Amino acid sequence: MSTDAAPTPMPAAGGILAGQTLLDRWLHISLVVLVIASVVRYLQGHGFGDQAEVVLPGAALLLVAYAAGRRLTGTAAVVWLATVVACWTVLALIAPSFSWAAVPLVFLALRVLSFRWAVAVTVFLVAVVAFAWSRMTGLADPTVLLGPVCVAVLAVTAYRALERDAATRRALLNELEAAQDEVADAERRAGVVAERARLSREIHDSVAQGLTSINLLLLAADQEWESRPADARGHVDQAAAMARSSLDEARRVVRDLAPAELAGGSALVTAVRQVADDVAATTGHTVPVHVHGDPHEVGGRVATAVVRTLRGALANVAEHAGATTAVVSLTFYEGAVALDVRDDGTGFDPAGLKGEADGLRGRGLAGMRARARLLGGDLVIESAPGEGTVVAVSFAAGQTSNQREEPRA
Repeated sequence: MSTDAAPTPMPAAGGILAGQTLLDRWLHISLVVLVIASVVRYLQGHGFGDQAEVVLPGAALLLVAYAAGRRLTGTAAVVWLATVVACWTVLALIAPSFSWAAVPLVFLALRVLSFRWAVAVTVFLVAVVAFAWSRMTGLADPTVLLGPVCVAVLAVTAYRALERDAATRRALLNELEAAQDEVADAERRAGVVAERARLSREIHDSVAQGLTSINLLLLAADQEWESRPADARGHVDQAAAMARSSLDEARRVVRDLAPAELAGGSALVTAVRQVADDVAATTGHTVPVHVHGDPHEVGGRVATAVVRTLRGALANVAEHAGATTAVVSLTFYEGAVALDVRDDGTGFDPAGLKGEADGLRGRGLAGMRARARLLGGDLVIESAPGEGTVVAVSFAAGQTSNQREEPRA
């Protein structure tokens, strides 16, 4: 951070007014002006006679001593302050007009000394001023004694209150900064957890499902290798194609890119049909696809979520449902898109589902639900024992990069 002028060094940083650059400058100016004014006032009243041979060198010594010690710190600064006060005391006792110079000296004490010692120095300065003026007037004037005392008490108390208020503000700022750091750390930790969950879902619904299909195809090829070699080679070819597709999908997950083929509504329809055909070829299930409404543009993240939700739902049908048919319905609404997957399997009780099951196989439904929520969508599961299962998910079709996205670390 830059300032208009370089800060003026002060003797120490132990006082309640330490670090006040503007006050430093006016302390210098005020002390010099008041000492010079006191010299002029003395010469007007006494000329170069009387004790001028002491007053003039004393005033010069006071200014030189003050200027010489401005850069001192620590104990040396305390000794320097005592020297300056001693020079001023002699001058004030000889020429009471120098009493005005006590005002900047009070602030100087508050700059150099701790509060308790600064108060003691202030009391001493007030006592010297009162004594000097009382001796000059020849009577004990209560205004001369009480006036400086009241001014000193008010000034010291006011600056003490300001110092305490500043300390409170500094403490609050430190607490605020600490709280902000804690919030930032918590957000980073939450981002890491969310990113891990996202990668888990993406791997489960893309790479893992592809590997499952490859495994099933290779098992089928092994069983038919001798009895039906042509069919076995067909299964191997399908497994190779699925491996290439899974590799592409893994690369997209790593780069966090939406599939390039999902640029528009018709492309999404094609992708959905391709997933259904792959599952049908791998598992032997019947997987018809019905499209309702006019296909329209769908955001890349929504299109990706639709395809991966479909993969997860069909994987659950193949592995857990005991079904022979799974009907896929893709519906385009104005500004929205919905996917339904209905199977004729054994069904289950949705109320018995846990939030997060153990193991990779059990993360499908929880992952689909989490993905839908992160994109502002909704996932509904309808099922009953013996009555099959319906998995329905819907999204706003216009999700883009400037809208709600999955959090990152």
